[in-house]
Amino acid sequence: MHNSYHRVGHGPHAVIVLHGWFGDAHAFGPMEVALDGAAFSYVFMDNRGYRGYRGYGGMRGAQGDYSMDEVARDALALADALGFATFSVVGHSMGAMALERLALLAPLRLRKLVAVAPVPCCGLTMDAAARALFLDASGNKQARRAIIARSTGGRLPATWLEWKAQYSWESADPAAFARYFLAWSDTDFSGEVMRAAPKLPLLALVGEHDPRFDAALMRRTYLAWYPQARLEVLGNAGHYPMNETPLALAASIEAFLTEKD
Repeated sequence: MHNSYHRVGHGPHAVIVLHGWFGDAHAFGPMEVALDGAAFSYVFMDNRGYRGYRGYGGMRGAQGDYSMDEVARDALALADALGFATFSVVGHSMGAMALERLALLAPLRLRKLVAVAPVPCCGLTMDAAARALFLDASGNKQARRAIIARSTGGRLPATWLEWKAQYSWESADPAAFARYFLAWSDTDFSGEVMRAAPKLPLLALVGEHDPRFDAALMRRTYLAWYPQARLEVLGNAGHYPMNETPLALAASIEAFLTEKD
C-alpha cells in the first residue's frame, strides 16, 4: 500500500469518513463541493491508497478478516499516519458500525461522531428472504439494484439505480463484499457500547424514505446508548443522502461539527 488518500480541505478540524457497503472513498463525491475546506480536513478512507477497506477499489485482492474491528483499526492507523491527535468521524451505513468500534478503541481521541443511515452495533436481524437477497448480492448485480431500490423507498430513477449498482459492482471484490455483509449484519458488540456509554457527541442522520434504518431504530439504539446522541431526519432522502440530498447532508454534518464541543 502506498501512502495516498483522498482528502478535501486542510482546515484545523480533522474528519475521517468511512463509506458504506455499496460505496468507496469517493461515494460522498456529490457533496464535496459544499464542504468547508478552510474549517475542516476531510480524509476519506481511500480505496486507491493507504489503509483503504481491504477488498475495495485499489485494495482489491488485499487480504484481511473483513471485520468492523479491522476497519476501525485501519482508520486509527490512518489518523496516526496523518498526525491527527484528535478527529471526528463520519460513517455511512456499515461505516457507522465501524465508527462505533472506533469510539470504543480510542474515545479520548475522538471529537464528534456522525452516523449517516447507520447500521447500529447490534447488527441487523433479517427474515430469510431478505437475508437471501443480501447474500446473493455479492455475485448478482440485479440483487444489488433491488436492495438499492428498496432502501431508497422505491422512488428514484431506474437509470440512477443501475448506475449505483454498477458503481458498487466495480468497487469491491465479490468475496470481500460478501464477508462485509456478514460483518455488519451478524456482528453485535452492543453490550460493550452500553457498558462504556461513550460520552461523545453523536448525530444520527436518517433519510425519511429509508425503510429499515429509520428513526424508530435510532431511538432503540444510538439514542438509548449514547448519552449525548441526537437524531435528525433528512427530508427527501433514503439510505444514500450523499447522492439524494448532498447539500442538505453537508449542511447537517457541518452544523453539528461546528457546534461548541
